[in-house]
Amino acid sequence: MSDTITIRSDLAVSGMSCAACASRIQQGLCDVDGVADARVNFANGRATVLHDESVDDVELRAAIEALGYGAPVEPDDDSELRRERDLWRRFLFAAVVGLPVLAVSMIPALHFGGWEWFVAALATPVVFWSGWPFHRSAWTNLRHRATTMDTLVSMGTLSAWVWSTVVLVFDVGGGHVYYETAVVIVALILLGKWFEARSKRRSGDAIRALADLGAKTATLEDGTEVPIIRDDVWVLDGAD
Repeated sequence: MSDTITIRSDLAVSGMSCAACASRIQQGLCDVDGVADARVNFANGRATVLHDESVDDVELRAAIEALGYGAPVEPDDDSELRRERDLWRRFLFAAVVGLPVLAVSMIPALHFGGWEWFVAALATPVVFWSGWPFHRSAWTNLRHRATTMDTLVSMGTLSAWVWSTVVLVFDVGGGHVYYETAVVIVALILLGKWFEARSKRRSGDAIRALADLGAKTATLEDGTEVPIIRDDVWVLDGAD
């Protein structure tokens, strides 16, 4: 019998857009030689990996980055707030600019000569600027032969925009355009992402505040101060 040292590494993960991303990263980490187990939490953007001494954090981060995600060595505490604000700006733009698109497209009384070109001009920046996070994520995952919810959003909005533009420019398909569909999808998904980002940030702040309240050390009878727990290394009995 010999002792096998199992090390725990906690890594920050960025770029996840849904639970499917977390599952994909988790499987990728488990495929690394020397990794005993891996758990990826989409809610807090962390990966917890149990591995032997032959694997280091550099190799684990490389495995995450090879899948198209980020693994910063020093996580930026303000990154969640910046992402939340970015999502809000993109949603506001989509809502304000997209409202006339929706109104003109859906209310026949508001139709005027060349209204299709008007809604096309307004919908284009919404689809490509407000919706850029979805297109970027979809392209990143496509390069790694994977799909996520962002892939569906990107395909749906781009399909509506491309079809409408072909109809408008070449006067085919009966003249029906669907720019309002692309605009509504982008706005609603951005709003949902913003609510999600805000909830994650607030939950993370609350958890960190609770953790700070806990005692980190204990004092023995002889006056020696020791950590209460050491959660990075376990010594497990195993066969040769």
